Amino acid sequence: MKPFALFMFYANIKAMRQSKLFSKTLKESPKDAESVNAKLLERGGFIYKNSAGIYSYLPLGYRVLQKIAGIVREEMNAIGGQEIIMPILIERKYYEKTGRDKVDIVFETKGSNHKTGEFIIGWSHEEVLTEIASKYISSYKDLPFAGYQIQTKARNEPRAKSGILRGREFLMKDLYSFHQNEKDLFVYYEKVKEAYHKIFARCGLTALYTVAAGGVFTSSNTNEFQVISPIGEDTIFVCRVCEYAENIEISKLKDGEQCPKCGGNISEKKSIEVGNIFPLGTKYSEAFNLKFTDENGEKRLVVMGSYGVGISRVMGTVVEIHHDEKGIIWPESIAPFSVHMISIGETVQPEAEKIYEALQNKKVEVFYDDRDKAAGEKFADADLLGIPMRVVISEKTVAERGVEIKKRGEEKTKIISIENFIDSY
Repeated sequence: MKPFALFMFYANIKAMRQSKLFSKTLKESPKDAESVNAKLLERGGFIYKNSAGIYSYLPLGYRVLQKIAGIVREEMNAIGGQEIIMPILIERKYYEKTGRDKVDIVFETKGSNHKTGEFIIGWSHEEVLTEIASKYISSYKDLPFAGYQIQTKARNEPRAKSGILRGREFLMKDLYSFHQNEKDLFVYYEKVKEAYHKIFARCGLTALYTVAAGGVFTSSNTNEFQVISPIGEDTIFVCRVCEYAENIEISKLKDGEQCPKCGGNISEKKSIEVGNIFPLGTKYSEAFNLKFTDENGEKRLVVMGSYGVGISRVMGTVVEIHHDEKGIIWPESIAPFSVHMISIGETVQPEAEKIYEALQNKKVEVFYDDRDKAAGEKFADADLLGIPMRVVISEKTVAERGVEIKKRGEEKTKIISIENFIDSY
């Protein structure tokens, strides 16, 4: 089987036996894990901590990442984004043109020739795509254009913490748009804003559109998408009525004041940033001489925008928001599997195998706990892993020609016939 075909084969696996899963659950949280997402994701075998702020994503965790990336990809394609992939190793000259080679989050490389800093590990790709665009954009007819990638980024975070919420290495979607003028940029800016709201809602998150500072990306104000959470590193002021929000970094608002937009009450909240959008103007097109010829034959600088979603951070944020004392409660849209099927007792194995096969034939994403473990341990693992639907096959259910179903996060269970259960898919 060719490498690409092999990748697609594994990417489309719909079913898995828990006895064959590479990772295992842990009874206790790792001693150095403080945040909820770090504790539950490591205990559940979704991720493995290699170093501070650096994680491996194991089979279950990688499935979740791919589900989130799939949602992001669908919404970016829907607004005309064209997917590309750019290099991780970026020659220093790119960042030198904009002065971003000396920011304190840069990781530099050291080659076998002992030269240090000749290349920088990519942490944002405005410069790279702007140079590429300068070879393909020459006329107003080439605009607008929007290109995005889903790629691992590396940033030398001085305070890598909170599990996968703030890492030195993380998965990110970065989109860059190119326009004739600011009017066209902000038309697209609104499209991205709406697409982002759809992305976060589909992932089970409520994200507040927040005015913020531009930082190392742009000199103007920008916008963030913030999810309210007590573990959040950011502080925002948000209106309880219209949800207008400002980051404390740029805000003059105070807790308890009136909202400048609607007069509602302002509250101070901790939050997690899951995405951001930046109007870049001509900062990067000036640095790389990216110009186009307009309808009057005049040369003008291309106007740009930049838009990021932290895909691995979204995963961590979902766990912070959707959990209970027993474990994770994945939204169905990004859960590693839809059904966690559990067989209890050797005598029910033949019936369980038939149901497992029937679900596979229906293309249901089913995770089958066929292990020789006690019922209590299986149920505890099911709660920890957080797959939306638990389906139990036991002597009791077999006697009734049914299965016991229970939604994660709910206490009630019910037995329905095997036929009705399978037909529901």
